[in-house]
Amino acid sequence: MGLFKQAFQALKQESRYRTPPRVNQWFKWLAPGLLVKRWLLISAAGVICVTLGLAIWSNLTPIYYISEFTRDLLRTITRLVPNYISGPIVLISGILLILWGQTRSLGSITEVLMPEGNGELIDVLMTHRRLHRGPKIVVIGGGTGLSTLLRGLKTYSANITAIVTVADDGGSSGRLRREIGVLPPGDIRNCIAALADEEKLLTELFQYRFQAGDGLAGHSFGNLFLTVMSEVTGDIERAIAASSKVLAIRGQVLPSTLSDVSLWAELADGRRIEGESNITEAKGRIVRIGCTPENPPALPKAIQAIQEADFLIMGPGSLYTSIVPNLLVPEIPAAIAQSKAARIYVCNIMTQPGETDGFTVADHIRTLDRVVGQRLFDAVLVQKTSPSAQSLIRYAQEGSHPVFFDREDVIRLGRRAIVANIMDEDAETGFLRHNSDRLARVLLRWYGRIRG
Repeated sequence: MGLFKQAFQALKQESRYRTPPRVNQWFKWLAPGLLVKRWLLISAAGVICVTLGLAIWSNLTPIYYISEFTRDLLRTITRLVPNYISGPIVLISGILLILWGQTRSLGSITEVLMPEGNGELIDVLMTHRRLHRGPKIVVIGGGTGLSTLLRGLKTYSANITAIVTVADDGGSSGRLRREIGVLPPGDIRNCIAALADEEKLLTELFQYRFQAGDGLAGHSFGNLFLTVMSEVTGDIERAIAASSKVLAIRGQVLPSTLSDVSLWAELADGRRIEGESNITEAKGRIVRIGCTPENPPALPKAIQAIQEADFLIMGPGSLYTSIVPNLLVPEIPAAIAQSKAARIYVCNIMTQPGETDGFTVADHIRTLDRVVGQRLFDAVLVQKTSPSAQSLIRYAQEGSHPVFFDREDVIRLGRRAIVANIMDEDAETGFLRHNSDRLARVLLRWYGRIRG
């Protein structure tokens, strides 16, 4: 079987080089699942039915005369040119006319739908069908970790829902929240940009920060855009939906709640810290965390997305300030616990100073279990290799260290560990982050194994 597979791959590769590109594009239209061929055949059947209906309505007279005319015409042609010559000529002419007509019609459609001429319409259609047949994936979190994961997942499925925390109260988002009263748009902005097709340009636009201007300095364009959309549409939920439609994103972005949520944390030294941005800056060990108002209602669409999901992913992101705030909305962990979907937690690569100092992988799991009072996920994804010495020194100066993988403790907690190299390391700065493509590929491969 291995030899047969190799031979098939070799023939396929060879034919790819020998076959003209235009012919390859034509054959792509025969691929199954495009929902094109069936409608063309149905249209052709409709034309035949209309013709027969008109003939029947007129007592079959047109059919008789048409058949007589066709017979006389064919006799004349075969007298002038033998049938073994005229037949192939007419057949080839018909095929060429069909191909010419189809090419011109598809070309006209392509000019309208793809005026810039980037790629072939059939390639866009095949990609669209493949992505919309992808699994229903729900990702829960916030911060840059969530947008990094979404950037990789969108190449495998268009059925993505990002459920985002709205507890942010720092930076531009915090200012807009205090001054205008909107929900913080920062994490939502990052997710919308990550899911957009024109991601590079949109990311630059949405992340652009004004450097000057009375009241504008420090604000990002994306935050202001979403704030204005909230005012125009009436609330942040409609603003996100309208923005997503305008920007043609793959999937949807939903806030976990529409309530004006504020985080609080109790530290081991007895302090009670109010506000998400203040919790990290307090530099203390968190023993308890909650939100005001207590038990905020979940966005119904977020609960529906969890209930319909095939695959649930939590993280990566700041444990206490990006992931946990979503779980403080009681309906969300309840829906996750009842879900039959595959569920996994993506653990951070490095500890976060003032939040997860000295934490191991098992500590992350225990924290999530303790916050919600039940087990929410079946597996945890852990970075395989250690960062370079340069990166370790850079992060150690900030009080951050690699999250230690205590395998035995993770197994005792009843979780399966998936270990893979999902890290990107900047050789010049030593900056670490998850690699979008590798992270998404590892997650989808695990999902395929357990669902296969």
